[in-house]
Amino acid sequence: MTGKPIGEMTFEEAIREFESVVQKLDRGDVPLEESIDLYKRGAALKARCEAKLKEAEEQVEQITMDANGQATGTTPAEGL
Repeated sequence: MTGKPIGEMTFEEAIREFESVVQKLDRGDVPLEESIDLYKRGAALKARCEAKLKEAEEQVEQITMDANGQATGTTPAEGL
């Protein structure tokens, strides 16, 4: 696990750490208390990844198209 706060992680950082957490839990060789902590961190990492994907989706939805379906520009997404 990295020392970086989850809220500051990029999607790529969060997904890498999430995969690491899942692998550790799948092995089943960590003590119960550590498993609980890993599960909590994994849930937070999953939420971060979902939030970053939603942000990206909202940006893509802001791309404007002309009558032929060609991208003509972008409309700034609210809050970005």
